[in-house]
Amino acid sequence: MQRTNVLLLLTPKTELACLDEKMNVRQALEKMRAHHYMAIPVISKKGEYIGTITEGDLLYCLMDEDGDLDNMNDISLKEIIRKDYTPSVKVDANIDELVNLITEQNFVPVVDDRNILMGIVTRKRVLKELLNSGS
Repeated sequence: MQRTNVLLLLTPKTELACLDEKMNVRQALEKMRAHHYMAIPVISKKGEYIGTITEGDLLYCLMDEDGDLDNMNDISLKEIIRKDYTPSVKVDANIDELVNLITEQNFVPVVDDRNILMGIVTRKRVLKELLNSGS
């Protein structure tokens, strides 16, 4: 496959909603609902990529609390995040690396050498690139 610059496929962080790792589960649920996201990156105060929270993660947490939304205020995202669920790639990754990850996840977080989230590459963007390049 040809080498494609990840930056050409990137949706920058400035165009995304992200969760702060210090948020509680209820705040995460409200933000995901407001943006109609099924999954959302979680970042540290410094902007480092921590992991991704999904609707399923929040639903399981809610079920563990017997459906009591009030309890969601007391549960930190740090308690439920699955750090290995949506692995990231470095900004110099090639299209082959993206394709390997995008088959298992809807988006791939892109980070710099300090693990600062730069943005995401969506499955849709990768597929369009592959179709346009004739690969």
